[in-house]
Amino acid sequence: MLPINPDLDLVLERVVDVPPELVWLAWTRPEHVVKWFTPAPWQTVACEIDLRPGGAFATTMRSPEGQEFPNVGCYLEIVEKRRLSWTSALDPGFRPRDVSNDPVAMTAIIELEPHELGTRNVATALHMDPASRERHEAMGFREGWGKALDQLVAHANTLA
Repeated sequence: MLPINPDLDLVLERVVDVPPELVWLAWTRPEHVVKWFTPAPWQTVACEIDLRPGGAFATTMRSPEGQEFPNVGCYLEIVEKRRLSWTSALDPGFRPRDVSNDPVAMTAIIELEPHELGTRNVATALHMDPASRERHEAMGFREGWGKALDQLVAHANTLA
């Protein structure tokens, strides 16, 4: 597991009652990501995945009021059924991007480990400075990522 810096990182760790193969499928296929990725009542209305280092991970989130928020990131690492990481600090192809208008520019790491009850899921958000970490936490990181994980579990259980 990744060493954590409490000044810069936010972590959500839970054991879920879904096997790693289904958690992985939910994370790596656009048709599944749109079903669970954004905490309700928000929605994910578009998703593009180019599952390779340098590939795109792009989503568009829609607020309950209908406002859309596109997010584009770049995959950094893919270890099948074990680890997935991407960053909003790079565009696809590892192209640096201007993050000055991104209040929570981050690198996300999802680590999956088989567990007797299903999967140990560790989601870590790495931030460039304490202020962006604090903004992300204030936006509801734990509640939002936790609700999205609940939605992932509910969706993955329909795939079993």
